Amino acid sequence: MKETAVLERFIEGKGLRHSKPREQILSVFLSIEQHITIDELWAAVRKKHPGIGYATVYRTLKLFAECGLCSEINFEDGTTRYEHSYGHSHHDHLICTSCGKFFEVVDSEIEKLQERLVKRYGFQLQYHRMNLYGTCRNCRVGIDRRAARTGVPVHSGKGRAAS
Repeated sequence: MKETAVLERFIEGKGLRHSKPREQILSVFLSIEQHITIDELWAAVRKKHPGIGYATVYRTLKLFAECGLCSEINFEDGTTRYEHSYGHSHHDHLICTSCGKFFEVVDSEIEKLQERLVKRYGFQLQYHRMNLYGTCRNCRVGIDRRAARTGVPVHSGKGRAAS
């Protein structure tokens, strides 16, 4: 089922009316294949459709999350991001606590381990997310160089000790 059909069915089920701005926002959202904040989406929407306001983008993105077109994600940096979920395969994230960069990862061994744990404990799994926090290779090189130069352990920009 196409994303527009998913949204239309959801809107009808909630007793909401069809709107052109929702369609336009969905089109822009689907054209951006990355984790995006509401502010970033609004900026992109505003370029193509200057009459659409921030509140409309905000409410519409929440609708997208509610109907399963996207997922809200928070990497504990205070910023909520949204990523496409409908028609996209599951993945996990590695998040650098120094620079904030994040990487999508897929690992079948991790998924198998999670399935074994669910089975072992008789758990009815609904969904899961796994975010691993650490320091990326690029930041790690910079931290190691500063520590070697000064002889003092260096902390990341977020106040967490680099190890």
